[in-house]
Amino acid sequence: MARICDIYDIINAVAPFESQMAFDNSGLLVGDGATEVTRALLCLDITGAVVEEASAINANLIISHHPVIFDPLKALNSRSPAYLLAKNGIAALCCHTNLDRSPVCGVNVALAAKIGLRSVHPEDVFGEEFILFAGELERETEPREFARLVKDRLGAGTVQLIDGGRPVKKVFLCSGAGGEGPALAACRGADAYLTGEMKQHEALEAAKTGLSCVVAGHYETEIVFAEFLAAYLKKRIPDTAFLISKAEKPPFTAV
Repeated sequence: MARICDIYDIINAVAPFESQMAFDNSGLLVGDGATEVTRALLCLDITGAVVEEASAINANLIISHHPVIFDPLKALNSRSPAYLLAKNGIAALCCHTNLDRSPVCGVNVALAAKIGLRSVHPEDVFGEEFILFAGELERETEPREFARLVKDRLGAGTVQLIDGGRPVKKVFLCSGAGGEGPALAACRGADAYLTGEMKQHEALEAAKTGLSCVVAGHYETEIVFAEFLAAYLKKRIPDTAFLISKAEKPPFTAV
């Protein structure tokens, strides 16, 4: 039976934890690496509902994208996911910006695969604390058609589009909060840019680049990692079950 440290090592080999950004807190945040894993549950965020689900299905490890402990804790009470994890004997392995960066089984690679991009690769962004990937669509498409493709492939309730007014072939992307990326993508020859969320002033700056920009939701652009990483781990540890959380839902509903 695999131990938590075995799973940690497999992830670390392709998404080194030391590569995480300075602000991040990725790693084994709750639990003991020597613990044998009964089942592992994958999710974007560790909430009380996810911990309850893990306990119900006898999963003693949760692998999440967002760290369950990020800012310094001021309290550890019965509503705290970290408290609930410890109380139920469930470990938390959190893979955040190290997984965003990974060209093997990372979040951006999973996002690119989900929308059908080819020749996907990370872009060097020298001197910037920013993660940027690029790929190409199979054929040129109009901006609105590209936006609809993203919406359908990600199962998003809605997406927002800044229409650049020209065909889209080369797509740059940054999952989650990537509002600073359009200018970096534009100077590298992008036709379009995909991210999860963008602030008002970032959208105004993005419109100046001439790119078509699709904003598809933080949850929607990142939850794609779970299925991708679960399949990767299952191939390497076939005797351990890697399950996707069913309790986790996107925080927003389209109305």
